[in-house]
Amino acid sequence: MTAAAIKQAQGVFAAHQIAALAQSGAIRPAAPLAPGQIQPASLDLRLGRRAWRMRASFLPGARSVGEAIARHALHEIDLGPGAVLETNCVYVAELMEGLGLPPDVAASANPKSSTGRIDVFTRVIADRAEAFDTIAAGYHGALYAEISPRTFPILARAGSRLSQIRFRRGHARLDDAAHAELHARTRLVSTEKPAFCGGVTVSIDLAGFSGGPVGYRAKRHTGLIDVDKPASCDAADFWEAIFASPGGELVLDPGEFYILASKEEVVVPPDHAAEMTPFDPLVGEFRVHYAGFFDPGFGQGADGRPAARAVLEVRSRDVPFLIEDGQPVARLVFEKLADPADELYGAGATANYQHQGLKLSKHFRP
Repeated sequence: MTAAAIKQAQGVFAAHQIAALAQSGAIRPAAPLAPGQIQPASLDLRLGRRAWRMRASFLPGARSVGEAIARHALHEIDLGPGAVLETNCVYVAELMEGLGLPPDVAASANPKSSTGRIDVFTRVIADRAEAFDTIAAGYHGALYAEISPRTFPILARAGSRLSQIRFRRGHARLDDAAHAELHARTRLVSTEKPAFCGGVTVSIDLAGFSGGPVGYRAKRHTGLIDVDKPASCDAADFWEAIFASPGGELVLDPGEFYILASKEEVVVPPDHAAEMTPFDPLVGEFRVHYAGFFDPGFGQGADGRPAARAVLEVRSRDVPFLIEDGQPVARLVFEKLADPADELYGAGATANYQHQGLKLSKHFRP
């Protein structure tokens, strides 16, 4: 795609448009982009060589991130050979990808699915940012990742991909009427009559999956997870299976981390992308879903109908909280692509979660 074509496009950028951004110098990697780094509607971000153990999380405000690091870092860490990042500590790592965005292109970031499913809290920070995971239109500068493992210690290194970034021009998010129209044209969820309220409402499944677990609760004081090694950990060493109760209820214990799944099967059409956002926090003392991006083609069955559950990362806050089967917990918000994707999620070998049910991250073997 030419620079002129990029300029005219409105909406979320698809893979070929992201590649054109890189070719134009709007994405400035410290090393050539790796195979598979550009996803159907997002770009994986790679950790750089330097990281810092921080006193606390922060937003830079009027300063650069480098200035804040110099003021608040406890010590520097070399990620080149790999380093262990401990639980309940805050780290900031430089990212290999910097940006020189056009004045009308903005970006947002989110943890990758595999990052969220191992309870690694990560957010992208830009210089002089006043919000995490938000990069203003026209931004020129470096990017950094804040990383805080919550449950499992992790081994990460330069080149590890914990976050992803999505580029957009203009307002791409659908309103409720547009969500309903899109669902009528291309069924988005398996529910016969879904609710549209700031997106498509998604509920929790606690009834069971053919007698199997309805979820998993993370164990404490476990071994190390190497974020770059799929199928390297025994699931039983890190997770406790949860089975359906007679009443279809589950009490979330404060401070514990759970993997659950949506009752609905979902699909993202080829000309849209989606993001999972938490439901209204006033309806419950729990947080749902760290990892929010759903690429075009996610969940698409052979007949184009929904064929994958949304896996949800759930953490209770300060008090025990009871959730019930079918309780709304999140919204799936759809956005228009600036240009239809020529590559769909699930078409390549790197799609770990296509047609998923209840599934742990790629790091675990049964």
